[in-house]
Amino acid sequence: MGDHLNKIDFIIKKGIDLVFQHGPRLLGAFIVLLVGLYFAKLLEKLSGKMMRKSKVEDSLLHFVKGLIGALLKTLVIITFLGMVGVEVTSFVAILGAVGLAVGMALSGTLQNFAGGVIILLFKPFKVGDLIEGHGHLGRVKEIRIFVTVLLTPENKTIIVPNGPLSNNDIVNYNTEGKIRIDLIMGISYNASIKKAKEVLLDVMNNHPKVLQDPKPFVGVYELGDNSVNLAVRPYSLPKDYWEVYFAINEAGKEALDEANIEIPFPQMDLHVKEMPKN
Repeated sequence: MGDHLNKIDFIIKKGIDLVFQHGPRLLGAFIVLLVGLYFAKLLEKLSGKMMRKSKVEDSLLHFVKGLIGALLKTLVIITFLGMVGVEVTSFVAILGAVGLAVGMALSGTLQNFAGGVIILLFKPFKVGDLIEGHGHLGRVKEIRIFVTVLLTPENKTIIVPNGPLSNNDIVNYNTEGKIRIDLIMGISYNASIKKAKEVLLDVMNNHPKVLQDPKPFVGVYELGDNSVNLAVRPYSLPKDYWEVYFAINEAGKEALDEANIEIPFPQMDLHVKEMPKN
C-alpha cells in the first residue's frame, strides 16, 4: 500500500514539475496561436477592404485575400509548433520543396495567373470592350484569373490564356469611345471624284449611327489599275461597328448606282498581233 502511495506521489510531483517547467511555454504558445489567428483574420479582412476601395476586380480580390489569409495562418501555425518544441526546420524544407515542384509543374498555369493579375490590376480592357489580342478579335465576355473569354463577331466563344494575352499587343477599340471604320470604294476614271465624294458623304451623314464628331471623311486613297479608289471613313460607337460597316457598304453602292457613277470591274486590255506569213 505504501509503495502504491509513493508511486502516486511521484507521478503528482512529476506532473507538477512538468507544469511549472513547460506550462508557461505551452500557455504562451497557445496565446500566440489564438492572437496570431485573430490578427491573420483581421489582416485578411483589411486587405480585402483596401483592394475593394482600389476597385480591384472581384475575382482577383477574393483570390488574393484568400492567399494572404492562408500564408498568414501558415506562419502562425509554424510559429506555434516551434514554441511547443516541434522541429519545424524539416517541415519548412518539405513545404519549400513541394512548392518548388508544384511551381515547376504548373509553370504555364502560373504564367497565366500572373497575366490575369496584370490584366485585373492595370485594366487594359474591361468586360464589354471590343479588343484585338493574341490573334483574335472579339468583345470581352468575361475576365477570369487564368483566362479571358471573348465573343467574336461570328458569335464564337474564344478562351484566351492570360499569359500570352498580357505579354502581347492589345488593341482596345473602346478606349476612346469612338471607332473609325475603314472602307475602300472604287469608281471609274471617267467618273467625277467631286460628285462621288458628295454622294458618299451624304450617305454617311444620313445614317443614324454614324457620328458627326469626328465628321465622316472621303478622299482619294490610291489610283488603282482599274479604278480610282476612295477612302470612306465614318466613325461610330464600338458596339455599332459592324452594323455601320455593312450598312455604309451597301448604301454607298446603291447611291453611286443612282448617281450613275460607275464602279468598274477589273479589266485587261489584250493586243492581238498578227504573225507574218512565211
